[in-house]
Amino acid sequence: MELKQIKELMAAMGRSGTKRLALKTSEYEIELERETVCAFPLEPMPIHPEMHKRHTLPKAETALHHEREEVAGTYITSPMVGTFYNASGPGEALFVRAGDKVEKNTVVCIIEAMKVMNEIKAGVSGMVEEVMVEGGSPVEFGSKLFRITPN
Repeated sequence: MELKQIKELMAAMGRSGTKRLALKTSEYEIELERETVCAFPLEPMPIHPEMHKRHTLPKAETALHHEREEVAGTYITSPMVGTFYNASGPGEALFVRAGDKVEKNTVVCIIEAMKVMNEIKAGVSGMVEEVMVEGGSPVEFGSKLFRITPN
C-alpha cells in the first residue's frame, strides 16, 4: 500500500467519522485510529483571597484575565496546531454559524493536523455569538475559534 492510499483512507475516515480501521492482506497489515478532540475553554481558576495575599499573578496572566472580562462569553479554543475547517467539505453546510445553539457534544469544526481530520466539539452549551476564524485558515494551539454565550 502506498502512502497516497493511506492518506486517502485517513481523509475518508475524517469525513465519515470512522474512529478505527484495520486492513489485513497477505502483503500488509495496517491499523488506523483517530480520536475525537473536545475543546474545553480555558478559564482562569478563582483565587482565594488568602492565597492572593501570598501569591500574586504574573503580569501576563493578569492581562489575560482582564482580556476575558472585556468580552462576555466563553471561548472554544483550538486544542492543536492545524488548519480550521467550518464545513465537512467544499460546498457542504457549515457546522455552526453565529446565532446557532450548541450542546456540549455538538461538532463545531474540523481541524486538520498532519492530514488527519479532527472533529472539535463545543464542550459547552449555549449560543454561538461569533465565529472568529475563517474556513481554511491556519490556527495555533489556544487560538480562539468561537465565542459562546450560555443559554
